[in-house]
Amino acid sequence: MRISVAEAEGQLADLVQKAEASHEVILTQNGRAVARLVPIAVQSAADRERILMAARDAGRATVTPGPSAARSQDFLYDEDGLPA
Repeated sequence: MRISVAEAEGQLADLVQKAEASHEVILTQNGRAVARLVPIAVQSAADRERILMAARDAGRATVTPGPSAARSQDFLYDEDGLPA
């Protein structure tokens, strides 16, 4: 279903119900499609966990180890531990 944004303003509740029922609702402006109403897929906890683990693994694959931070600020202090 295609409907202009101007027409959709008064029918938003009906359009949302149609989108929830898996009907495609495309909003148009000046004759061209600008937005689509779609239902939000309900995800199980297992699906969310799988997505988070995949994102975590992808991040780990791109990380390169840097220098150790254990002594990275030693140059700021003298041998007595006071600011240099």
